[in-house]
Amino acid sequence: MSSRSTAAGSGPSTVSDELALNFHLMHPGEDSRPGDPNPAFSLDGVYHLHYILEHDWDGSETRRRGDGRDVSFSFVHVTSSDLLHWQWQRTKLQPSATGHGMFSGTGFITKEGRPAVIYAGLSTPQQAHIAVADDNELSSWQPPYPVAPTGAPPGKRVTFQGDPDLFQVGDWYYAYTAGDGLELCKSEDLLTWSYVGPLLRHELPGVALGEDTSCANMFPIGDRWMLLCISHQFGCRYYLGDWDGSAEQFVPERHARMNWARPGQSVTQPEQRDFFAPESVLTADGRRVMWAWLASADPAIDHKTVQSLPRELSLHTDGSLRIEPLRELESLRYDPIELRDVRVAPDDVERGPGAATTHLADLDGDAYEIRLRVDRTEAERKRFGLLLFSEGGFGGLPMLLEPQAGILRVGTTRAPFRVADLPAGEDVELRAFVDKYLVEVFVNGRQAALCVQMERRGLQLRGYLFGRADRGVAPLPLLSLQVWRMRPTNHGFFEARAHRIWEPDTSAAKA
Repeated sequence: MSSRSTAAGSGPSTVSDELALNFHLMHPGEDSRPGDPNPAFSLDGVYHLHYILEHDWDGSETRRRGDGRDVSFSFVHVTSSDLLHWQWQRTKLQPSATGHGMFSGTGFITKEGRPAVIYAGLSTPQQAHIAVADDNELSSWQPPYPVAPTGAPPGKRVTFQGDPDLFQVGDWYYAYTAGDGLELCKSEDLLTWSYVGPLLRHELPGVALGEDTSCANMFPIGDRWMLLCISHQFGCRYYLGDWDGSAEQFVPERHARMNWARPGQSVTQPEQRDFFAPESVLTADGRRVMWAWLASADPAIDHKTVQSLPRELSLHTDGSLRIEPLRELESLRYDPIELRDVRVAPDDVERGPGAATTHLADLDGDAYEIRLRVDRTEAERKRFGLLLFSEGGFGGLPMLLEPQAGILRVGTTRAPFRVADLPAGEDVELRAFVDKYLVEVFVNGRQAALCVQMERRGLQLRGYLFGRADRGVAPLPLLSLQVWRMRPTNHGFFEARAHRIWEPDTSAAKA
């Protein structure tokens, strides 16, 4: 077992009760990075997700940390029947079994119907490996083997080192890795791989030269294909486009981002990683659901491995991506509050810029969903929203729509969103999920943003409106405001925090 302290409860080697979240997936042990969510499956009514954990290791293929420790990397395994209530399983994909550490990859189902993973192995040389599970419980795995494509043009060396992904078209498996500039290879049997060529037909505007395409995950969505990925410096992003079967290439037509810079993050050396390292799964009823690691959302949780809320991805009729909170979250609601015909009035002061707030509700818990609906014609040119954790006045965490900037503001996070771009007749709907200090906001299924607010001086919810009556700003009527408490889903977290079933072996002698 681990040579590190295994004290149970909320001692120094575990997440404290204060930081433990209610319905977000969070690692229950000591400080943990990198935390990328990884191979995900839907098997026999059970969802399986893995995430990376760095840990002490005294075998071969190690990395030496700055503090002198030798470390390696394993895939921690969690299971759920609803993507919300998670149980930790014994860690199987780890160096004592594979012979090397494990970096990001993807889960897939073989043509024979068996779950398998492709991942970047911390081996010599580092390269992509495939491992096939012995059963649908993922309780044991066959020894991994490397992916070694042949047939590259003279002078081109394809090593397949970086984060790999695999998708299927007909009878063919296609794989590519970030470390080789998205060079594609294919196989009919997962054993013999031949070089195809560049995965992307072309790059799109809005992607800076030098951005990488890591932690990638490519899949059909609606009648299109989606390439979900990151660039390490700018966080989660995606492409939408088509698969050209004759050319064996992905033809991207849209590119957009899912991660947004905050003040204080470096401009000259950007590492904007609040929403980072995505992974997705196709649910039993056909929905595409994704997570992302909240790698740098706040210093208090930088080393705590928190995953975002599960997000449902789908295509709108106009071809754009819809981003919705997982519908199973509604099953956690209780003790509802509903307000209608509430008006937030403009400031009537004679001088100054003018702004007003209106008390809406007192929240005395730490887990809520808030749903606000505002008439689109009222919202198009008004700077408005909600203030959370307010003690009155203008304090607290803002969740605002700002037409002058075309943004959704959540705390200090600024994501692009324009009410004027909504179809005629579509009202503005803002949904916020409050889990202690972590807040995720979705607007009209078209944009999402999150922030961390460790200082919560009050639990008052207030409506906000910028402007003065004498400048033509009329009161803002709220069509509806609904607030629900949210039941916790963290029983498995506390159980795993105490019993540490997930803890990898740290000694090669155990292998």
